[in-house]
Amino acid sequence: MAKNAAVRRLDLGYLIRPASETGGPQPRVEPVLAYLVQHDRGLILFDTGIGRVNPGTEAHYRPRRRDLRDALSAAGVALDDISLVANCHLHFDHCGGNPLLGGKPVLVQDVELTTARNGGYTMDELIDFPAATYEELAGETEIWPGVWIIPTPGHTQGHQSLVLRQADGTVVLAGQAHDFASHFASDQMARQAALHGAEQPLPAYRPWLERLADFDPRRVLFAHDCSVWEPSQSSARCPDAPSGLHLPPATRELP
Repeated sequence: MAKNAAVRRLDLGYLIRPASETGGPQPRVEPVLAYLVQHDRGLILFDTGIGRVNPGTEAHYRPRRRDLRDALSAAGVALDDISLVANCHLHFDHCGGNPLLGGKPVLVQDVELTTARNGGYTMDELIDFPAATYEELAGETEIWPGVWIIPTPGHTQGHQSLVLRQADGTVVLAGQAHDFASHFASDQMARQAALHGAEQPLPAYRPWLERLADFDPRRVLFAHDCSVWEPSQSSARCPDAPSGLHLPPATRELP
């Protein structure tokens, strides 16, 4: 368990997902969120925001960026203060600030890095930039006491999440393992129904939820959703305990 650990959410802008990708008639504006983990051993930055892209991708997603340095400064942190970087995956809207952190260890699943380097996946300059320093992981790893990287494939084969044990419960930084907290909740309910022996048919759920359940998460946070998943009051051990989270509003007035 991390004795003195806290999580702060960073607003790094937004992108506009076109209707062709939303499954509905309207486009959707999605926040781009990163997380700063304060641990006894230092600071971990989980995701780094929206990178520069080619004109076609720019027009497709119409991103509005907030500079990583500005977001960190608002949290009282500078680039030099970061000890480790972890990206949930290496798409341009999650690793855009990595080139600002040359020389800092970047934790990534080996399959994710291989896929990114094979081309046609992300922007090459966001992967092999000056002083890029990768620590390739092959599955689950406890990187610091009370801090795990857990593979959560689905959105990409090499997607990973960060699990942080705190005194008042476990926090999961799930990245884009699910697009929305409500989708995560639906999978959780499907798993619960299966465990209760409900008759088929039942919806399928991500198999790695079994591993996350071992940590008994109290909060799950996402890369493109400001909502936070929490278990129902009936199953929470300490529903009134302080969260250890510092989550300023993710929305702000942008120029």
